[in-house]
Amino acid sequence: MLDDRKLDILRAIVTDYVSSQEPVGSRALVDRHNLGVSPATVRNDMAVLEEEGYITQPHTSAGRIPTDKGYRLFVDRLGTVKPLSLAERRAITTFMAGAIDIDDVVRRTVRLLAQITQQVAIVQYPVLTSATVRLIELLTLAPGRGLAIVVNSSGRVDQRQLDLGAASDEQVSELRGRLNAALVGHPTARVPDLLVALTDEVGPELGPLAAVVGAALIDIVSADPATRVVVGGVPNLTRFGDQFETTVKPVLEALEEQVVLLRLLGEAGGSADVTVRIGSENPYQPLQSTSVVASAYSHGDDVWASMGIVGPTRMDYPSTMASVRAVARYVGRILAEG
Repeated sequence: MLDDRKLDILRAIVTDYVSSQEPVGSRALVDRHNLGVSPATVRNDMAVLEEEGYITQPHTSAGRIPTDKGYRLFVDRLGTVKPLSLAERRAITTFMAGAIDIDDVVRRTVRLLAQITQQVAIVQYPVLTSATVRLIELLTLAPGRGLAIVVNSSGRVDQRQLDLGAASDEQVSELRGRLNAALVGHPTARVPDLLVALTDEVGPELGPLAAVVGAALIDIVSADPATRVVVGGVPNLTRFGDQFETTVKPVLEALEEQVVLLRLLGEAGGSADVTVRIGSENPYQPLQSTSVVASAYSHGDDVWASMGIVGPTRMDYPSTMASVRAVARYVGRILAEG
């Protein structure tokens, strides 16, 4: 166990290194921080911190930098999550205002996170366990070609093209009415069963068309949006070229793998509060030069997904954690209002 003075020195090293991006020496710590001890005492404490694996010396005669273990202790015990300023909270509200559907919410969220953290943002599409059907639309685009559109209670809009065959406009219109009467207000999870019953009821004239449209609607509601992750702010990696000099390519390749990102979010963001995976704690080797700060966002038990950022281990953890938490909570409120 480290005493309070050594913890204060570790906090100062992390803070200065994140700010200056340069190894931190004992003299600089004494000059910048009110530690109340001599440089010799600070050097002795730094030697203990290095022996315990919390800091390391990257070059001979250089100062010290935090290790993954040092960052972990900083996050767990030393880093106070900074409250967002009124201006920052207003910026989030303004940026997210006017989102028209789930797709728009996700796009705005990933852009906002990337901008305010200056890191790579990743946002998982929400799982809507009790979304209901709000509207079914069938459109004729050209002879024999049509479009099926489903709008659910979250505002999500999905569509599929259809082969209408020889169906007339009157038949398309009649089926549209019957579909809305049968499906609107029901949970999307019940749509397949309701469509089977409707297909049995419509009779031989609408039967073939109902079968084609029903298959398209089942395809729409069966698609799992939770397997989709949106990434933004990848160019922010160039700000940390020194840290990613030899690893930027595998980092970029990892950021293109949806399964990897889902795993990262699932493991790092499984809590309603902010969680942090630092360096070697990440399960995927190409991302072990990075940290992941993530949080779940939800509205009760109805919506559950995760969002977060990927950046260098040398990041401002208190500010980043505050930003991720604030955006996650705000998106949860948007979904509740939708």
